[in-house]
Amino acid sequence: MRLTNVTQMALPAGRVRSYALRVAELSGPELPVSFDQGRHVGGGDRSGSWMSIAFRAAPGLDADDLAAAWHAVIARHGTLRTVFTADGDHLRLHGIEVTGGDWEEHPGAPGALTRDVARSVFDATCRPFARPSYRLLMVEPDEGADDQRPAVMVGSDHAHVDMWSLLALVRDLVVCLEDVHDGRAPGAGLPAADAFAEHTALLAQRPPAPAAVTARWAEILDAEGGRMPVFPLPLGDLTQLRPAAVAVRDVLDAPEMEAFTAHAKHLGVGAAALAMSCLAAVTRELAGAPLRAVFPVHSRYEQRWQDSVGWFITNSVLECADAEPATSATALRQAMTLGSHPLGPILEPYGGMPVAPGMFALSWLDTRRLPVSLDPALEIQYVSSVIESDDVMVWFIVNERGLHLRYRCPDTPEALANVGRWVDAVSAALRTSAAAPVPEPQA
Repeated sequence: MRLTNVTQMALPAGRVRSYALRVAELSGPELPVSFDQGRHVGGGDRSGSWMSIAFRAAPGLDADDLAAAWHAVIARHGTLRTVFTADGDHLRLHGIEVTGGDWEEHPGAPGALTRDVARSVFDATCRPFARPSYRLLMVEPDEGADDQRPAVMVGSDHAHVDMWSLLALVRDLVVCLEDVHDGRAPGAGLPAADAFAEHTALLAQRPPAPAAVTARWAEILDAEGGRMPVFPLPLGDLTQLRPAAVAVRDVLDAPEMEAFTAHAKHLGVGAAALAMSCLAAVTRELAGAPLRAVFPVHSRYEQRWQDSVGWFITNSVLECADAEPATSATALRQAMTLGSHPLGPILEPYGGMPVAPGMFALSWLDTRRLPVSLDPALEIQYVSSVIESDDVMVWFIVNERGLHLRYRCPDTPEALANVGRWVDAVSAALRTSAAAPVPEPQA
């Protein structure tokens, strides 16, 4: 499983096609829009708002079989049968009926790489107000290629998916494809997948956050001048959006990650807490400040949402005052608590989520702990889009091959230098922790 960007991903040279769905007019009652969907879609129609996942299928993949399997996946997940519209400043979410689809050819310009073609397809079709705002794409390798396995990509506007959801989509698509090939009803053996709109409605019905939660949110935001946390080192001129610079690092291999986890266990904490303590130490050393960051947490609070697709990620805030692993473990638990209540009422005094240039966000995802398991032979790639930004985002991904990170920052000399320096120091601290001796258990 590889964490990458569309400008750096691996795709074979070959024929590129995408499956364009046909949809009927809007149907059914208006559906609830989640807080995070509202923020994202409220940013307007634009390219680069998508995220994607790619995998390699078996040689000889039949396009009609793939389309049939994709229709079965769409039928499973309610969010894939919804679209957004805007009435002035008011966003609306509607159900749609998918009535069919057709394969479209994408020959690309002379000399264009297949990943460039994929990027142009997703930029055009996976937009907040597209109908629908996702697209299935297939690359059939050129004749004579050493690896004849087709590459399949699923891209979607972020309003309908998170990283967990992308894994679920691939799992469902692979299973449904096998069912179609073998003459079974596609997806009949998959677990139920409740609709994300129902999750949004249930979350809105929850009682207000306890006073202690609201007060803690206020403490962290007020410490940052009434805004979400910003990167603690200079980023240069951010008076306008800048092209985003993206880099991917392999930090720990599988044995090193095992050693890191063992060290964390010896200290009485989890791997994520030990990692955050390393980040806190580096931040204190380089910036003379505590680690404060926006910290996405998932909202799949019940088993019923484990196999569903949607934006089950909400934002929290993480503050690690010192580098003690126990302090970081407490901070992580608190971040989970802060993100477990509807954000709209909490952030209303700040006019919504108070984002400022230089916002700093961290994400930690251990795919080994997810209930969705995929064969490593699929060669999964998580693929981000290319955007302009004024923030700093660092993703940590743990999988069967170890610990990896991807970071994004504005393409300014100051941001490249300071974020790169911070990431270098964090990577070194994580490797040092992985190499720390762990006493043998007592007999």
